[in-house]
Amino acid sequence: MTFPSEERRDEQHWGLAFARVSGGGVGTTISREALYLTGLIRTLLRVGSIAPGSNNLVTDDLERAVDRWPHRRALSFEGRALSYRHMDALANRYAAWARAQGLARGDTVAILLPNRLEYLPLWFGLSKLGIVSALINYQLVGEALTHCLELAEAKVCVTDAFTRTAFDAAAPVGLTAQDIDRDITPAEFSDARPDRGERAGLTARDTALLIYTSGTTGLPKAARIAHMRAQLYMRGFAGATGATASDRIYITLPLYHATGGLCATGAALLNGASFALRGVFSASHFWDDVAAEGATMFVYVGELCRYLVNHPPADNERAHRLRLVFGNGLARDVWAQMLTRFGVPRVLEFYGSTEGNVSLFNFDGGLGAAARVPPYLAPLFNVALARFEVEAETPARGPDGFCIPCAPGEAGECLGAILGDARTHYTGYVDAAASEKKVLRDAFRKGDAWFRTGDLMSRDALGYYYFVDRVGDTFRWKGENVSTREVADALMAAPGVAEATVYGVAVPDHEGRAGMAAVVVGAGFDLAALRTAIEGALPAYAQPVFLRLAPALAMTGTFKPRKADLVADGFDPARIVGPLYLHDREVGFIPLTPALFARIVSGEERV
Repeated sequence: MTFPSEERRDEQHWGLAFARVSGGGVGTTISREALYLTGLIRTLLRVGSIAPGSNNLVTDDLERAVDRWPHRRALSFEGRALSYRHMDALANRYAAWARAQGLARGDTVAILLPNRLEYLPLWFGLSKLGIVSALINYQLVGEALTHCLELAEAKVCVTDAFTRTAFDAAAPVGLTAQDIDRDITPAEFSDARPDRGERAGLTARDTALLIYTSGTTGLPKAARIAHMRAQLYMRGFAGATGATASDRIYITLPLYHATGGLCATGAALLNGASFALRGVFSASHFWDDVAAEGATMFVYVGELCRYLVNHPPADNERAHRLRLVFGNGLARDVWAQMLTRFGVPRVLEFYGSTEGNVSLFNFDGGLGAAARVPPYLAPLFNVALARFEVEAETPARGPDGFCIPCAPGEAGECLGAILGDARTHYTGYVDAAASEKKVLRDAFRKGDAWFRTGDLMSRDALGYYYFVDRVGDTFRWKGENVSTREVADALMAAPGVAEATVYGVAVPDHEGRAGMAAVVVGAGFDLAALRTAIEGALPAYAQPVFLRLAPALAMTGTFKPRKADLVADGFDPARIVGPLYLHDREVGFIPLTPALFARIVSGEERV
């Protein structure tokens, strides 16, 4: 049999011709096809036993890890560390605290915390009682934070000194907060493990966590993360990364996201390994930390690696023990530099979404590809690309009424078949109507159902999938999804703003799209007041980077702002008539002159 990888071996496509992988202490050099199959088999073996009706929960997976490796280091944060046994003991104390608060199975606790040592033990402990944890983005303020807290329908919110001010300003009536440092004193509670009977009757279909995603439109949506989905994240990456008890994973991503909070932690904890957690990402300290922690892996989003590449060279940027980095959204040019400049032996890119049912890996490292499904293994996967109607923002249908599969090289929306097993199950959002909007029915045959990822992708003849763009009104910036509607609403609340439309524009040498707003203004408009309004209502990553003042906004036939021409203009002052500004975080909005534009485009000025 001739495998696809044997048909094409040029170095530019593959990045590295071979990969050095370690297993059981013995290094072996293997071909890329074998590397792909090894990763796939390892992953399938770890997730294959997950069943929707099982009474084995993500809590049970973690407790088994504790019982197997009680004395090994589990995690560390800012000079403090927990062994597996101590992590479990702290989780048990939080469970006892929750019980003392009158919380019980089926209740929800909102967790509004930055990265800290107690984060995972807190939701782990709550899950021991069948309590759902809503993991809320600690950067949110104002209406978006209120919205997320309301969606959770939580009985209590856990905060700290850093997040309490935002909570107090945005909390729904009746919701109280408990400060994890002042109000919750674990030492007062028993560290005995709760009896498993306290979660009797729960199955893997039941909700373990709420993780928020902006989806494609509007304010953040609360995705229901069933126990089996949390297990898929954690077990899947425990297999995909090939982590062993000797590995150490460095995490700078927020734990309220699935990538850092489940994928990376699962890769460590379900293998007897450990993870080193940092509060926030710092390009200046990154390589110092990686070396000091003895990290063998780190988890990324594309923007994180872009920051590293754009940072001035450092003497210690190759003084590491890394054998693998894993994550998603890595651009081809940055990927190449991760291998060559930093000496990272291997990159494991994956594709997936918090709420979706499509999970794909690029096990063999095809440069720039989000994932791979070899044609000879396609029946194992629930993914398809459907030809897309851009204006209607929906998959196209042929004369027979069914969707049209994309040919190799043709971009279309990525869809995931919703079937009966754990890997393809779609739990959806707290909002049932929002959940249903993401389902495409009678797509390729009568009676089928597919999850709409909202991502446009293309596939080549070898089965590599490449990300093209997002569908609809969401763009990605600073590693976060930004809802244009949320930003526009914040702009419209500012004095003197009559109309506003928001969109993403490409900026050279930056990942994702930078936010840009076109606004129509009237009496009472003031740039300083606008700055105050958006900085008080939006997290930093969602605040517009560029602003243009327009006399009017062109509308479509359905009275939606016509964005195509605005996007084409970008932030180029040579193409834009009227005032144009850059949002400088230190001084506010400053005129975007041709000279400043040139510095941004050349990479001399970062935004």
